Amino acid sequence: MQTHLAPEFAGTVDGRAAEAILRKCVHCGFCTATCPTYQLLGDELDGPRGRIYLIKQVLEGEAPTRSTQLHLDRCLTCRNCESTCPSGVQYGQLVDIGRKIVEAKVPRPVPERALRWTLKQGLSSPLFAPAMKLGQAVRGMLPTTLKAKVPAKQEAGAWPKKTHARRVLMLAGCVQPAMLPNINRATARVLDAVGIQTLVAENAGCCGAVKFHLNDQDAAKAQMRANIDAWWPYVEPAQGEGAKPGVEAIVMNASGCGVTIKDYGHLLHDDPVYAAKAERISELTRDLSELLPEIVTTLRTAHPERVEGLRQKAPVLAYHPPCTLQHGQKLRGGVEQYLGELGFTIHTARVEPHLCCGSAGTYSVLQPQIAQELRDRKLTNLAELRPQVIVSANIGCITHLQSGTETPVRHWVELLDEALASPPAN
Repeated sequence: MQTHLAPEFAGTVDGRAAEAILRKCVHCGFCTATCPTYQLLGDELDGPRGRIYLIKQVLEGEAPTRSTQLHLDRCLTCRNCESTCPSGVQYGQLVDIGRKIVEAKVPRPVPERALRWTLKQGLSSPLFAPAMKLGQAVRGMLPTTLKAKVPAKQEAGAWPKKTHARRVLMLAGCVQPAMLPNINRATARVLDAVGIQTLVAENAGCCGAVKFHLNDQDAAKAQMRANIDAWWPYVEPAQGEGAKPGVEAIVMNASGCGVTIKDYGHLLHDDPVYAAKAERISELTRDLSELLPEIVTTLRTAHPERVEGLRQKAPVLAYHPPCTLQHGQKLRGGVEQYLGELGFTIHTARVEPHLCCGSAGTYSVLQPQIAQELRDRKLTNLAELRPQVIVSANIGCITHLQSGTETPVRHWVELLDEALASPPAN
């Protein structure tokens, strides 16, 4: 796609990056076939190709409007279009650039600004945990829309106390410890069962995704740098007698955080102080599902009786692979394959397994109608599998789907943890 940047963007970092991405686009339209918002709304400007045209116009000097902003806001950033695109257009990076520019040029109404400020400041605030605890205490009295955002209080088991030579870091996350604390503890217990110790850096906080996708990119990058500082002593520990080697990986059990941290190297590539460290952090980051092949092999060798017990008792699972996993990280099929090898009956939806569930970070709060339609569409397709439990790999997807169904929705690692904790087969 031929592009002639306006003088204010020509030669800038964002301008050069956007121009390179735009030149890859051949406006074929394949992306519209897998875009969730285009499927629902049928508007060219609510599909990737239309949004690319809008961003191109802005970069060429046309003044953006509230309409431009709305069409960019409606994008889920699911990156399904990237999986479909035959030309390798990096749409996710382009829409981040476009939103940043439009945000600076188009004022938002006060109520909209207030809501977005509350989300970006509140979700990563130390006050989030006590606020969630209060909400769970009075959950039965909350209005339906708010109740859907407050999961029932979850009892989390104990954190394993063993030490192992093999060690990994895990990001606790900004909302997960308060909303669904058992996910982190189940992760630590499963890794402990295969001889890996899970560490959490005390000063690591939000991965930066929330603020970044709400167009506060400077604040998001500050959070990224803070995480790098918190993790670095575990990655490159001080040398000396008795010093332990650095951790072998940074494990993510929330794919939304994982896709962001894997992108630290790109997002901080022009930072003279943090660029090399950010690249190292991205290289070390692994989604928990990437450890499944080793987990399965070790369990078969060290705990064959547990694996046999799994085959006898494992429930029927419907799996929703988050967009941040299958499109953002390009990780597909691993959870289904390896849980299946352990005896779980697990399937993705037969219809539209690639489509977003509508959660998309803060999207379900900012665009509730579209988010609910996508949620119900996803749940209808999953219900055809008649599952005992729906599983996913991202807290946003889990809580969003649970708000629309009575079927339990959980992280797959919780089911594996429970299976390993049950008495072995005779």
